[in-house]
Amino acid sequence: MPIKIPSDLPAYDVLTREGVMVMDEDQAATQDIRPLRIGLLNLMPKKIQTENQFARLIGATPLQIELSLIRMSEHQARNTAVDHMESFYRSFAEVAATDEKFDGLIITGAPIEHLEFADVTYWDELRRVFDWTQSHVHSTFGVCWGGMAMINHFHGVQKHMLDAKAFGCFRHENMQPASPYLRGFSDDLVIPVSRWTEMRQGEIDAAPGLTTLLHSGEVGPCLVEDAAHRALYVFNHFEYDSDTLKQEYDRDAAAGTPINVPCNYYPGDDPAAAPRNRWRSHAHLLYGNWISQIYQTVPYDIAAIGA
Repeated sequence: MPIKIPSDLPAYDVLTREGVMVMDEDQAATQDIRPLRIGLLNLMPKKIQTENQFARLIGATPLQIELSLIRMSEHQARNTAVDHMESFYRSFAEVAATDEKFDGLIITGAPIEHLEFADVTYWDELRRVFDWTQSHVHSTFGVCWGGMAMINHFHGVQKHMLDAKAFGCFRHENMQPASPYLRGFSDDLVIPVSRWTEMRQGEIDAAPGLTTLLHSGEVGPCLVEDAAHRALYVFNHFEYDSDTLKQEYDRDAAAGTPINVPCNYYPGDDPAAAPRNRWRSHAHLLYGNWISQIYQTVPYDIAAIGA
């Protein structure tokens, strides 16, 4: 089954060319089923790239997915065209005012790691989002900074600045093979990492109710389950395209910003070589398992979420 997105959203053509099944509103209306409603709270500056990445992953399951794009009410995007934002996004304030509910919500990262959470201009509103998920979202997936912010809000776990950027593809260990979110996972796997901060395993272990599913000896915890809040927190980037780390490296190198070659990414660590994608299959597994868990546990009547 396909993902339902507007036919004029850039992701529609991108995913169609890749063979991902997509449908527009008119096509979806002909199917007598309830699609899973998944929201994407997009905090990234490159909105369209991020839309494509997550739509690709959640659109690859056998279920019909209805994707809703959401933005912060108190923050204006500066790197995406105004007409794109007006055409495809609703503010959180608009969503909350309608009292609508979602089967799942993805909260992306944001390039603001150097700021304390309280110094982020939209921190108060984001905290309202986190609390709102407990009554209006069946399962929430916080990604990178979004996951760090959410685990901080609910558990007080702090983020810590690193001496050097964790940048490249790092091997991670499957800590909970029986978890439904890791169904089909290898014993270890490679995941892209790009961050200046970390969450520390000891502090996560000290917070009641948190279970670490994936961990790296080099860059620490990666995927954490928070069952009580019906949430997953992932601090690394399964959703990255093959060339996303390359784009970040080329950008910083061109600007003269000190940056290391992303480790274990280019063949022979040679930036002139084409990078190889070694995480795509596990990315599809993770998000497919998340969608599957939602489908198996969510009430058929979406109004009953949070009741």
